[in-house]
Amino acid sequence: MAAQLSPYRLGKAREVFNIYNIFNALSWNLLVGSIITLFAMRLGANSTYIGLLGAMGYVSFFFMPLGKILARRFSIIGVFSFAWTGRALCMLLAVAAPFAAGSGRGDIALGLTIIGVFAFHFFRGFGMVGNNPVLSELAAGPDRGSYLTQTQIVNSAVTMFGSFFIAMVLGREPPLYLYSLVLMMGVACGVTSGLFLRKVPEPPHDGEQEKSGFISTFKQALSQDGLRLFIVILFLVALVSGVSRTFVVVYAREVFGHSDGMVSLYTVFGGLGFLMIGMFIKFLVDRIGTKPIFIVCVIISLVSMLPVVFFPGRAVDNVSTTVLFLSFLFFMLNFGCLGAEGIAQTYFMGLVPAKMMLDMGIVYYLIFGAAGAGGSFLAGFFLDMLSGWGVSAFAAYKILFGVLIALAVVALLLQRKLTPLGSLPFMGALGVIFSFRDLRAISLLDRLDKTNDSQEETALLGALHDTPSKLAIKGLLERARSPRLETRLESLRAMEALETLDNDAEAALINDIITNPFTTANISARILGNHGCFSAIPLLRELSSSRDYMLAGEAIIALAKLGDEAFRPQIERIILKTKNPRLKIMGVEAFGIYASPKSLSALLDILMAADPPPYLRDEIVLAMSTILHTQKHFYPILVSFLQDDSRLHTLAMDEAEAAAEFFRSAFPGKKDRRKPEIARLCEHAESIQAAASAYVIDKNGAALCRWILELPDELCDVVVRVVLSEAVLDEDLRSYDRLRLLITHWAARTLRKWTKTLKQ
Repeated sequence: MAAQLSPYRLGKAREVFNIYNIFNALSWNLLVGSIITLFAMRLGANSTYIGLLGAMGYVSFFFMPLGKILARRFSIIGVFSFAWTGRALCMLLAVAAPFAAGSGRGDIALGLTIIGVFAFHFFRGFGMVGNNPVLSELAAGPDRGSYLTQTQIVNSAVTMFGSFFIAMVLGREPPLYLYSLVLMMGVACGVTSGLFLRKVPEPPHDGEQEKSGFISTFKQALSQDGLRLFIVILFLVALVSGVSRTFVVVYAREVFGHSDGMVSLYTVFGGLGFLMIGMFIKFLVDRIGTKPIFIVCVIISLVSMLPVVFFPGRAVDNVSTTVLFLSFLFFMLNFGCLGAEGIAQTYFMGLVPAKMMLDMGIVYYLIFGAAGAGGSFLAGFFLDMLSGWGVSAFAAYKILFGVLIALAVVALLLQRKLTPLGSLPFMGALGVIFSFRDLRAISLLDRLDKTNDSQEETALLGALHDTPSKLAIKGLLERARSPRLETRLESLRAMEALETLDNDAEAALINDIITNPFTTANISARILGNHGCFSAIPLLRELSSSRDYMLAGEAIIALAKLGDEAFRPQIERIILKTKNPRLKIMGVEAFGIYASPKSLSALLDILMAADPPPYLRDEIVLAMSTILHTQKHFYPILVSFLQDDSRLHTLAMDEAEAAAEFFRSAFPGKKDRRKPEIARLCEHAESIQAAASAYVIDKNGAALCRWILELPDELCDVVVRVVLSEAVLDEDLRSYDRLRLLITHWAARTLRKWTKTLKQ
């Protein structure tokens, strides 16, 4: 097999193919687009003829096996290019048709047209054997879906331009010779596209694949559950799309009597719909996957056909209403149906291995062709049959589109069982589509993929931090491997803002804390802790003693957030032993997260250590307040004290006095206080101010020690009572103003809690 194209050669090949794509789209639109249907109707064709004409576009797929045979003897690009040139030249027969009609031989004109169209699709059929291999080669890489959709966007934009050009040229009642001029321009564009195809590199060709016969390939396709289901869905989608888009032109002409120019103008709206769905798919396909977009397109196709069934008969003669209705109908049908066809091909390329693309591609197009050809021919015959029975065209199209809606519903029900191929679940994809945050994240990721400027890259990563989306994980992981430290840091910061991480992200972060100490490992450890990655616990335990103190500190905090209670005693030993002030502070923070009363003794030991670093005492009392469940109320009091430490007595006594007053307001009468449990509470309420004053002012904790020890077991943990009662008596600890303020505050909050409990 040939080697994959280098980035430079791939870029050059895509440039050539894009030019080919423009001329190819112009050729198609000017030769066998809606113009050929309008031309045939001007020549007097009936619905069966129109259906047969539409079927020709799908019959071409039956000649793909011939293309496979030719590809064995000649190059794929050679066959592709020859066929594309030949198909354009065949339409010279249709160019001559107006001259036959001008001589009064309308039958010969119709014959030349149908033969020319058949020959066009015959050459197209065996040439299309190269379409999937070429696209598969050019769409290699992570932007496969985006590039494939880009080719469809180019097609739709050119189609819209071509339709507008045709509408302007044809006007209301154009002479038949004007059709010859337009068709001749299409022939010239077709020959040009064939010449550009010769410059596209030959796609990989697997020798083993040549040995497999078509019948065996078809059997193999049907033997695979996922592929067999897709084939059924593809058949239904192609049938609905082929019939609806073929006969909507006839619908506008026969039911509403609009001119060729107006119908061509409606096809401009159809081209706009194709362009819009292409941009929609390109924007989302690489982020949410093909399956949900496939389902959305089928839903849109179904909804777009409903107005035909329910359009009121009395509005047919209202010009403004019909113009708006048909413009909307052409737009939505192309938006949904062509979107479904395009994303179906992208889904198929992800479903089938590259080495089977040539044979399976033929199966794909044969199914597509059988559905489109059979559907178009039978639909035309069906309409003529209804007309023969006296059914009006208005009613006949309601019946036809009703049948198409039913088939679309069947396809939609089957789509739920499609292989996801890495796509998001349907409801998750809808959430993305209707989420401004996710859509903005996708836009930022697209810009990130295109930028080559390091400063812009950093700014975009910062914006992704402010717009957290799970869709950004893959892109952030790629940037987290950047050789630039600032980029890696910003990527991890953006990843930290995400609500959840997938397995790939967790694995990458675990690898980072192993391989990148002293740089980004500490951030990765923090992210793992914040996002509950329990599989990282063994590694985090090991790194809690790392020489990288920031990594060790973040590992300790992460273990606390993960609730690793078994390792908490080891963390206490690490923090008591270390001389690193930052590691001590981070360890104290971890004790607050654990919120275990058993850590109170360790925190007091750290507090009494010699030469504590700045802010360590504050961190200790805050961690203790968290363990004592008073941090929310204690923090503003501590801030007030630090602003003016002379207010210690005032702040402490305010807390005690307010708690005593709270009790008196809850139990104002003496009758309530006679109850044993309330009497005990009353005793504590009456003594708290004196005990607090002695402890805060005189540094005498005896009264407060008794007050604490006499608290009921159900109100206060025994470990807390023992540790705090000993702390208020300890001569060394009594010198710490912050601690005295905290214990007094805790006693006041405990009295309030006790009062509320008995009041209920």
